[in-house]
Amino acid sequence: MAKPYVPHDVLDETAKTSLVGLGSGIFIAAIQNALSKRNVGAMSVFTRGAPIIGIAAAGPGAYAFFSRTMMNLREKEDAWAAAFGGFMCGSVLGLPFKRTPIVLALGAFVGTAQGLFHVTGGRLDSFYKEEDEFERKEIVRRTTRVPVEQTVAELGEGRGIRPPGYEERRRERIKEKYGFEVNPVSATVEGSQ
Repeated sequence: MAKPYVPHDVLDETAKTSLVGLGSGIFIAAIQNALSKRNVGAMSVFTRGAPIIGIAAAGPGAYAFFSRTMMNLREKEDAWAAAFGGFMCGSVLGLPFKRTPIVLALGAFVGTAQGLFHVTGGRLDSFYKEEDEFERKEIVRRTTRVPVEQTVAELGEGRGIRPPGYEERRRERIKEKYGFEVNPVSATVEGSQ
């Protein structure tokens, strides 16, 4: 049975995604400013880099807004919503070229890439079924139980590991090493007379 759809907070997710894009745009503009051959000054990160900063914030924001809105309207998270958001993001990235074919081509490219990325489970290397990590680890723990004998053989006795016969072997080791015998402690108390 499929999990029930949980609506997305579109404005919150759009704002967060746009802020990440804004930070990335400022970083790219700062690198461009640092690599400039002329002395441009520190504020040129914002004056010369304003178009890059704006596009870097608007592209991911458009993706988040349109994909989450489509998910909420259709009440399903699927590749079509990711592809639509990717198309809008790519279209925003193509706006500085001021040519409709480039805007549509970038939109189609990014939309296809996002749709395929969603179909493959958000991974680049293989298909991935999303499951609870705790549940997966519990299954591994239950199916790969290690016998006590193997644990003792790997770690050794002592330090809280006391397999059957440990006390007798310990007494023998003490007698061999130090030359005196350790008598086991009696659990019953005999009264003195």
